[in-house]
Amino acid sequence: MPHATVAAIVEENGKFLLVEEITDRGNRFNQPAGHLEDNETLIDAVIRETLEETAYHFEPTALLGVYHWKHTHNNSTYLRFAYIGNVSLHQPQLALDEGIIRTVWMSAQEMRDNAMLLRSPQVLTCVEDYLNGQNFPLSVITHL
Repeated sequence: MPHATVAAIVEENGKFLLVEEITDRGNRFNQPAGHLEDNETLIDAVIRETLEETAYHFEPTALLGVYHWKHTHNNSTYLRFAYIGNVSLHQPQLALDEGIIRTVWMSAQEMRDNAMLLRSPQVLTCVEDYLNGQNFPLSVITHL
């Protein structure tokens, strides 16, 4: 059964918001991301995950895309719903989720140069799609 996940794609002044997190393969960089919880919309999930992992409020403006990926280390399949948006209202007093070390702003080139330190290939793929102008209206996904 695939895992439904969400991710926030945030770009400011040519840099993208990432988190450095502890994984079973060492510290890795990822967009603010996480699993969809029961009775939660995808938009609610990406807002919640971004706040929990970065202490920023995330406002989605578009859907970047849906990404299907099978993790080679644990054989899990992921369906990632990546949302483009903006952050505001940083609350540095909030504790970050367990396993999150810090937030980092990194350029696309820095990510390309450090691809081996990214949590998954989805991280850079999402950035490249964003830079290529890919986006869809939020209304593409219907919550019933």
